[in-house]
Amino acid sequence: MKLVRFGDLGQEKPGLVDADGTIRDLSGIVDDIAGDVLTPAGLQRLRDIDPASLPAVGGNPRLGAPVGQVRKFFGIGLNYRDHAEETGLPIPEVPIVFVKATSCISGPNDAILAPADFKRMDYEVELGFVIGSPAKRVSVEDALDHVAGYCIGNDVSERSLQKGGPGEWVKAKSYDTFGPLGPWLVTADEIPDPQGLSLTTDLNGERMQTGNTSTMIFPVAELVSYISKYMTLLPGDVVVTGTPPGVGMARNPRVFLKPGDELVLRISGLGEQRTTIVAES
Repeated sequence: MKLVRFGDLGQEKPGLVDADGTIRDLSGIVDDIAGDVLTPAGLQRLRDIDPASLPAVGGNPRLGAPVGQVRKFFGIGLNYRDHAEETGLPIPEVPIVFVKATSCISGPNDAILAPADFKRMDYEVELGFVIGSPAKRVSVEDALDHVAGYCIGNDVSERSLQKGGPGEWVKAKSYDTFGPLGPWLVTADEIPDPQGLSLTTDLNGERMQTGNTSTMIFPVAELVSYISKYMTLLPGDVVVTGTPPGVGMARNPRVFLKPGDELVLRISGLGEQRTTIVAES
């Protein structure tokens, strides 16, 4: 299934995308794509519904992030060997886990805000996964059973704020709109191997990033297992899993985002994001 949330900011309704690409309104069935809806039982309930029995959504509604009520939002640093090498940093021995504020989550095509004092904004296409059933100290072998589905994430970062060390990453990556997710959440049964997906980023029509999740240092199963050693992961928690090479700060010359720039992010099987950088007034 492809699950979506559509409508005005803060008033999103739950939906699913049928085989013809039409959004079907789920608001008569569930309140949101969140919490228990993401558990195995909750997803099975949605699978049992005939999409044709649901109201079709007309027009071209705004898409919000495909999961609501996110309690924890994590990122993984330097999780592609070639990205770590391009930054000149050591290859991590264990996953580098950092927090992004949940208030930075935005829709896949929403504008990304550029504050006047942020001069080194950067893009990072990333595979995101959403937890479906509680995970506490799970094994690598069982870890994927706890994943509800996958989506595109853009770990937007203000690089100047990372100079203070790892503890500063939360500030660099948490400004409003710095966490676009979507367009939809593709349930895990449709992505049998999350380690075989291609990722790309285009900036103003020029290809900047090309990668494949097969080159992740710590694959999704290892990340679920590792993080669950230190805290219980709950339905709706989101993790974006690192970015392939080609980020702006590692290019020569460096390329940072500016108002008017247009980004297109794609991951095979997960759709695309199209966002514009807008100066914050």
